[in-house]
Amino acid sequence: MSDGATPREGSRTELPLDDVGRLVELLAESGVGEIRVRQGELEITVKAKTAEAPAELLAPQIVPQATPRVETIPEAGASAERSAERNGELHMVRSPVVGTFYRAPAPGEGPYVEVGDPVEVGQTLCIVEAMKLMNEIPADSSGEIVEILAENAKGVEYDQPLFNIRPES
Repeated sequence: MSDGATPREGSRTELPLDDVGRLVELLAESGVGEIRVRQGELEITVKAKTAEAPAELLAPQIVPQATPRVETIPEAGASAERSAERNGELHMVRSPVVGTFYRAPAPGEGPYVEVGDPVEVGQTLCIVEAMKLMNEIPADSSGEIVEILAENAKGVEYDQPLFNIRPES
């Protein structure tokens, strides 16, 4: 691309990394959804990441994820939930992967859980989409949902808090 050379018939060409970087910059600046470049037999497609996942991303088979990490929260605060956290009464469900947090199984459907809902071990709390795989995040403790800590259709990081659960006594 940048050297101006034409590939010979049957030869394999490589796209220089700085050219790929320029394509990404061009995509970001232009606001278009996709750029496709072909040089000989080599083709590269760069797609923009959308803010909301299209419906077809929610349709693939849902793959159960390993049990998320749960721990007692040592934070201080004024609310009853914060007081319970200090006393070790609440458990925090954290994201086991980096991805996009979804409260419902599909657009237009109701959320898996709401604040105040009772939950059982193994019950799905949400989905975290990672690399086009929908990972169900299960409760590993029975109890009551006290707080939902992530925003629907927004990104979450590995180990980010998702839910606070008050375990059954």
